[in-house]
Amino acid sequence: MSDETATTPENVSANAPKASASSKAAPKPAAPKPHAPSPAAFAKKTPKVAPVKSSYSDEELAKAEAFGRVADDGTVYVKDGDGEREVGQFTDSGNGTDAALRLYATRYLDLKAKLDFLATRLKSQSVKPHDIDDSLKLLKQEITNPPVVGDLAALNAQFEELAAAGAAKKEELAAARKAAVAKAIEERTAIVEKAEALAASLGDNTNWRSTADKFRALFDEWQAHQRTSVRIDKAQADVLWKRFSSARTVFNQSRRKWAQNRDAERARAKSIKESIIEEADGIKDSTDWGETSRKFNELMDRWKKAGRAGRNDDDALWARFREAADTFFNARQADRDQIDSSEKENLAAKEALLVRAEALLPVKDVKAAKEARQALSKIQDEWDQIGYVPRGDVHRIESRLDAVEKQIKAVEDAEWTQSDPETDARKSSFEEQLTAQLAELSEKIANESDPKKKAALEAEKATKEQWLNAVK
Repeated sequence: MSDETATTPENVSANAPKASASSKAAPKPAAPKPHAPSPAAFAKKTPKVAPVKSSYSDEELAKAEAFGRVADDGTVYVKDGDGEREVGQFTDSGNGTDAALRLYATRYLDLKAKLDFLATRLKSQSVKPHDIDDSLKLLKQEITNPPVVGDLAALNAQFEELAAAGAAKKEELAAARKAAVAKAIEERTAIVEKAEALAASLGDNTNWRSTADKFRALFDEWQAHQRTSVRIDKAQADVLWKRFSSARTVFNQSRRKWAQNRDAERARAKSIKESIIEEADGIKDSTDWGETSRKFNELMDRWKKAGRAGRNDDDALWARFREAADTFFNARQADRDQIDSSEKENLAAKEALLVRAEALLPVKDVKAAKEARQALSKIQDEWDQIGYVPRGDVHRIESRLDAVEKQIKAVEDAEWTQSDPETDARKSSFEEQLTAQLAELSEKIANESDPKKKAALEAEKATKEQWLNAVK
């Protein structure tokens, strides 16, 4: 029983035998004492509404006493409506009638204090509807023909006001609870809708770890709301929980399916990559640099398309593939380094031949041209025996050697044309063409910034200058 309920104060029985004024031989009764309750009475005893005041002012007691009297035989009466009612017997004449009225007036004020306390409780927001009902029921029993002396009409009127206030308070509490329940349903529905939105958003791009964290946070929010919010009707709570649980089930099933597909994809990727590694191991020692390089590029493309096999497996598989690829490409680089060294040696040898070839110039007559031609032929034979040079130097040195040959040939051709009667008519025109071409070459050389192209133009100009000298 709550602390708002009340117990009936210990009363003097209204049916106690009266002491007859004429029975002088009877022993003098003692002052009334609280009697020990029987086990049955103790079992029915209810908690108190509130502790009563231990003392009251003389003014309060006097106002209450004004509604009672004590008869000559010690009977105590209280005004009740238009008449009066016996409330007890007081035979201790030694203390006088004032003591009798004081006792029953105190009991009246005790009962009024319980009504006042309930009035205070009704102003609290923590009072419960069933507490109001229990307290009013108990107080109704206590104010029905109470063994007290005081203003019973005022006491009953106060009780009626309390009953009305209690009914109004219960309506207020019911309205507040209804609003609180509506708010709780709205808040819990919001949690459900968040979960359903997450479930509806699941797809190929879902971050499953992050979404799982969000569902876990929503479940924690749900549990906290259950603990801290007003209790929701079970039927409504069950509907909301079913929706929330269904959203979680959709997520769990989708994640499980995604995990199964992921594991299958990883197994497939692992199988493909192991096959690629096997192929890489089979060609890593090849010295067919061009074809094997192309095959390794194809293997790399297939590796990228295979997908991921999981971090741990991917790292181990990649290390194996990289080892095979490094074996081949390191060997290819070593071969290239060796070729580069050989080509640089070849370049030095050909540049030495160029020095010898260019030393044959200038060629002034046919005899000198014939001797130069023989020497150049030997140089060209040696040139062909040397082999490749770095790609970037091929055009430069070939142009220089061609320039030497062209100058020798120009002298040879000039001698032949001098013996040809038809060439005299063309000689002047050829000189003019050469002069114009030399002027054009000079302009190109002046505007060219690329060293290699500029060197080629200069070589061409030198050749045509030789031709011009030869035909003059």
